[in-house]
Amino acid sequence: MKNHIIHNLTVIMILYASILPATAQDGNAVLAKIDAVNNAAKDMKVLEEMTLITKDGSRKKRQIEIYQKGTELRMVRFLSPSEVRGVSFLRLAEDRLYLYLPAFRKVRRIASSVKNEDFMGTDFSFEDMSQSAYAQDYTARILPEKAGQYVLELLPRPGAEVSYGKLVLLADKANYVFRRIEYYGVTGRLQKILTVDDVQEINGYWVGKRMEMRSMKDEHRTVLELKNVKFDQGLKDDFFSVRNLKRME
Repeated sequence: MKNHIIHNLTVIMILYASILPATAQDGNAVLAKIDAVNNAAKDMKVLEEMTLITKDGSRKKRQIEIYQKGTELRMVRFLSPSEVRGVSFLRLAEDRLYLYLPAFRKVRRIASSVKNEDFMGTDFSFEDMSQSAYAQDYTARILPEKAGQYVLELLPRPGAEVSYGKLVLLADKANYVFRRIEYYGVTGRLQKILTVDDVQEINGYWVGKRMEMRSMKDEHRTVLELKNVKFDQGLKDDFFSVRNLKRME
């Protein structure tokens, strides 16, 4: 009888141990597909209208352009209004972020310790602006799905230089486009929510034409609306350089 009980417990433990890695592996596989869809184009150039909205409803509008190649290279440049025109942000690698401020004619390297600071008064941090893939920094666990969407809990990988304690990401099961990300601090408190709407297929690539980041702390919002996008323009790696931050001021 004792041997029978031990045998049953052993079987249960083996089954339980096999289920957990499979769940984690499935989550990581889904996250890899989400990353692949989000970065499907070889490169892209995007023109967007940015609106900053305060709790009382007052608005400030800005225009920005974004250049991206692969998952590492990204440049963001402000076109208007005049007080921010020429301000530019560059990502060359996860630990190589730069900001150019025309008023000072100076390029400043962004230290890892301040990646979680707000980017130019928006609700996006420097880290948010540079993040285009998540599997390299987070491991994913599948949670119960909601209304035809995958729900993933993302926890930082050991040694990952990220500011968040956890993300909860929702993506459409039909096309793997992420539609919502909840950002939690290291204490477990919900800090921000990103939503993606008006998803369309443009030249064979899935794109969310409207994004909104909402801060839970002060109910401030930053809305990005896509006005024009061009894919696979043949951008060269050397376009994404510290020197080029100043050239299109």
